[in-house]
Amino acid sequence: MEKSDRTIPQLDRIIPSSANDTRFLEGPKSRGYEFSFAWKVFREFIQGFRTLHFVGPCVTVFGSARFKEDHPHYQSAREIGRQIAALGLTTMTGGGPGTMEAANRGAFEQGGASVGCNIKLPFEQKPNPYVQTSITFNHFFVRKVMLVKYSYAFVIMPGGFGTMDEFFETLTLVQTKTLVRFPIVLFGKEYYQPLIDYMEYMAEQGTISKEDMALVLLTDSVAEAASHIDTFIKSNYKEKPRHRKWWLFEKYKPYKTA
Repeated sequence: MEKSDRTIPQLDRIIPSSANDTRFLEGPKSRGYEFSFAWKVFREFIQGFRTLHFVGPCVTVFGSARFKEDHPHYQSAREIGRQIAALGLTTMTGGGPGTMEAANRGAFEQGGASVGCNIKLPFEQKPNPYVQTSITFNHFFVRKVMLVKYSYAFVIMPGGFGTMDEFFETLTLVQTKTLVRFPIVLFGKEYYQPLIDYMEYMAEQGTISKEDMALVLLTDSVAEAASHIDTFIKSNYKEKPRHRKWWLFEKYKPYKTA
């Protein structure tokens, strides 16, 4: 039998620094583990429902955690928080620093309600000091449900991977009418114009409808963003007084303002 001239490629072997560094693709966990995981997720959802039931109609502000107090985007988010409070709505964020802190801060300073849905990360992320109601989640997907569930509008400030994930998931829910057509504001023309250009290219290629472009308002104006949200809510909703002060053992508590 002739020996093949074809050489077999040599695979480089990665040697872990210790036995603890080894990872295996083992597939599904045991049924007991899966049930335990599902129960923990269920408890996390219930905790979120209890904590946020009385927060009132919200506007969620997404954006980067990396902007400092002197950054223009921080200042814009702070003013947006003020405007949301002036509309009588609750400002909801991811509860952390940067843009989230700025929006919560603006709402708090205006005397409005300010809510934060934080997340446990490998690096420390504490709730910012301007939230009156705060909850910390273990799972991103539970947190995202809460950030969407209680909101009637969304403001997307400049941000990174997490902000893009939140923006496109929210946009997909509105596009597919899983959510009522709530307003979505992309704030920062210079930052987001390339993204809008690519979305228009998607429309040209037929991967989205041209009508989908109307689901997003791109602006640099805090006043325009606030007016866009206010007009939509006044045109589609009426305020419903809340008579019930208890829900699932959670009691309504008035917010402390600045």
